[in-house]
Amino acid sequence: MSIPGIDRPRLVAWMAAHVPDAGEPTEIALISGGRSNLTYRIETPGRRLVLRRPPLGHVLPTAHDMRREWRVISALAGTPVPVPEPVALCADEDVIGAPFYLMGHVEGEAIRSREQAALSPEQARALSERLAEVLAAIHAVDHAAVGLDGFGRPEGYLARQLERWGQQWERSKTRELPEYDALAARLRERLPDRPAAALVHGDYRLDNTLVRLAPGADPEIRAVVDWEMSTLGDPLADLGLTLTYWQDPGDDGGLPVAGDITLTPGFLDTRAFAAHYAKVSGADLTDLDFYLAFGNFKLAVILEGIHARFVQGKTVGEGFEGIGAAVPLLVARAHRALDGR
Repeated sequence: MSIPGIDRPRLVAWMAAHVPDAGEPTEIALISGGRSNLTYRIETPGRRLVLRRPPLGHVLPTAHDMRREWRVISALAGTPVPVPEPVALCADEDVIGAPFYLMGHVEGEAIRSREQAALSPEQARALSERLAEVLAAIHAVDHAAVGLDGFGRPEGYLARQLERWGQQWERSKTRELPEYDALAARLRERLPDRPAAALVHGDYRLDNTLVRLAPGADPEIRAVVDWEMSTLGDPLADLGLTLTYWQDPGDDGGLPVAGDITLTPGFLDTRAFAAHYAKVSGADLTDLDFYLAFGNFKLAVILEGIHARFVQGKTVGEGFEGIGAAVPLLVARAHRALDGR
C-alpha cells in the first residue's frame, strides 16, 4: 500500500545501510495528529522507530528544517530536557523526496482533550506544573555547553521574528485581513527591550510533549518533540505561544486547533501557569501581555500557511477544514491582549 510522503523501497535500502541493527521495516504508518511536519511509526524486528519529514507541499523558506530538529534533539540528549533518542539523519532528498530523520519511539501520548486523558484534579495540577517546569528547563539549558552556540542570533530576536512571520504571511495568505496589518504595526510599536538569550522551542504546548499516564500516579512528560522552530531567542516568546493554546473556564469558545485539556478541573489557568513558570525560572513577566499578543500573531501566520496547503490539497490526514477560520480569531485575541483584556 502506498504511504503518502514515503518511498518504501528507497527508505528500506537507506535504513539497511544506516540503521542496520533495526532490520527491514515490517510496518510503516502515518501517526495522526500532526498539522505541519509528517510523522510516521516504523516497526522493525529490532526496534520501534519514528520518522519525521516535511509536509508534501507549500513549504516556506526556513520552515520544516529536519536538520535543525536533528541538531537540537542530539544536543539535548542527556540534559534535564526530555527528548527522543536521535538515531539517524538523512539529508539526501532522493531517498523519500525530502530530508528526514529517525528517532527512537517514546512510550507516551500527545494529549489534547479531556476525553483522551481522564485526569484527577491532582493529576491535572501536577501535569500543568510539570509542563511549566520543562519549559523552564529548556530555557535554562547552557546552549554553548551542549553545542548550540551559534544556533540562532538572540540579539534583535523579536524584531526579526516579526519581520520573518510577516514575510511568511505574505507568502501564505489566502485573503486580505486588515486587522492583521494593524496588529503587526501595534506589535512593532510595543517591542520590549530584552537582552535575554535562551534556547527556545518555538511551538511549545502540551501536545508537543509525550506524556505517560498511570492510574494513581502523577503524569510524566517523557519527551518534548517538534523542534522545527527552535532557536536562540527570547524565552518569554515561548511562554506567550504556549498560553495562546490555553483555554480558561469562562472563555468564549475555543480555537479549533486547541484542545480542551486545560479546562480539566485542577489544571492551572493561564495566569497561574505563567506564575508557576516565573517561580521556577525567575522570569520577569512585566510584559506578558505583549508576549500573549505575539503568540497569537505567530500562530495566526502558522495556521494561514497550513490553510494554504489545505486549499491546495497538499495536507495529509484529517482536521484541516476548520484551520482557516481560526486565523481571524487569533488576530482578534492578539488585539485584546495588547489592550490588556
